[in-house]
Amino acid sequence: MKKSTKLLMTTLLISLGLAACGGNSTSTTANNQQSLTITTFGELATLDSADYDDVPSSDMLGQIFEGLYRVAKDNKVELGMAAEEPTVSADGLVYTFKLRDAKWSDGTPVTAGDFVYTYRKLVNPKEGHVAQSADVFKNAKKIRTGELGVEELGVKAIDDKTLEITLENPAPYLPKLLTGSRFLPQSEKVATEKGEGYGSTADSIVTNGPFKLEGWTGSELSWKLVKNEGYWDASNVALQNVTVNVSKEVATSVQLFEGKQVQYTTISEQFVDQYKGQPTYHAVPKATMGYMSFNVERKVTGNKHFRRAIAMAYDKASLVNNVMKDGSIVSNGLVPKGFGENPESGKDYVEDRGDLLSYNVEEAKKELALAKQELGTDTIEVTLLTSDAGSAKVVGEYLQAQIQKNLPGVKFNIKSVPLKNRLELQRADDFDIFFGTWAPDYQDPVNFLEQYVTGGGINFANYSSSTYDEAVNAVKTKYATQPAERYKQMIAAEKIIMDDAIVAPIYQASQSYLLAENVDGFEVLPFGRTINLRQASVK
Repeated sequence: MKKSTKLLMTTLLISLGLAACGGNSTSTTANNQQSLTITTFGELATLDSADYDDVPSSDMLGQIFEGLYRVAKDNKVELGMAAEEPTVSADGLVYTFKLRDAKWSDGTPVTAGDFVYTYRKLVNPKEGHVAQSADVFKNAKKIRTGELGVEELGVKAIDDKTLEITLENPAPYLPKLLTGSRFLPQSEKVATEKGEGYGSTADSIVTNGPFKLEGWTGSELSWKLVKNEGYWDASNVALQNVTVNVSKEVATSVQLFEGKQVQYTTISEQFVDQYKGQPTYHAVPKATMGYMSFNVERKVTGNKHFRRAIAMAYDKASLVNNVMKDGSIVSNGLVPKGFGENPESGKDYVEDRGDLLSYNVEEAKKELALAKQELGTDTIEVTLLTSDAGSAKVVGEYLQAQIQKNLPGVKFNIKSVPLKNRLELQRADDFDIFFGTWAPDYQDPVNFLEQYVTGGGINFANYSSSTYDEAVNAVKTKYATQPAERYKQMIAAEKIIMDDAIVAPIYQASQSYLLAENVDGFEVLPFGRTINLRQASVK
């Protein structure tokens, strides 16, 4: 039995590209060289900050690039590439930033022109993946909908070190927004030279953040983050290198952690009880939402009553308490708890909003009866698309069992594929329903709401409602400087999309993870990218 266990461990190490050396040796190496080995649950999809849809890519982008602002300890916001706080016009619309004397990893200077290039790319419909969160910039919406050219965007390079940003409306949340992975700069020179190949490999980019990424040509399941000695704040970065390994099976990750071959890994439900209370166990409440999204362009999932039936047919409390067991909580809406508050009473946004799509089998059956009547059939078959990593398969199987039990006549299939393939299928509209998680870029409920406007960033549902679009637009324009009215409008907008059941909310995540006791300053963040390695060190 001991021989079999040893052979299994060796196989695990080889499969992840790790050296099969003893645990003590690895620990000593980590101490001497300020090295870490960590796991991630999914493949890298891209290193193009304007074109990612997934958490693993966002996480890596956040370690190798830096925007005007950066995330500091305890999720605070501080200056990044900006040398000082911007001057702001009296009407709150024009921000003028002075940039640091920073360099790209190839030694060329980071310029205001690089930011202009990147922000234009974000809203350029010809790039094929526009970010509606950039609508805060003047003319951005008209550009991404094809009414104006990208040169009309409200960003301007006054000189190489002076960047002027003009907003459509005042946006007090701008510093938080600009920490997001979408707003990380790209070298105009390199991105232009590489064209469509930019971000497809580690060699196709240059970086300006704490680390450089090496050893990824587009498909590897392991790569390295190496300290960027040219980073402006390199003297405060302790880690010399971080090996990142894709580990889709949590059991594999746990064995590697126990063998001291990795120093950080997330864990799922089956290991929480085992590790809870130990010094290596941690849990962080997150603003990440687990949900199902429906493709409204397909006949069955285009039916509102069917979507509502599905959204009310599974016991969320049983899922989070008996299956996941990691501190995740039930979600009955689009916006998570602890993400916004009433500007007058201080009450949590979710408490004011109430439950919009709750577990209710009787109501689900009524909605299903209406759906069957409208669709002209007594039997319905759909497929749920999930990734094959981490808890996605477990959640998918739970949903399948619950929905087929509670909705007579519904066959609910599961299709599990690698995360990268799931994202490709979503973009190609090749799905009925998918299960996914989404983490916001900045702390404001509108960051969730804006995703589902017509043409929105993660609107793979292809949802288009003029009523909803107008409600979200009013939050960002008409009520931008009226906190109380803006707050009410956000709740009204969320009720519209939840009534249409474009998204079936499931849970608000809590991240359970294991971290070696000799690692300091390693932060797992509640929203935006998952981790921050800049301040981490090995004791």
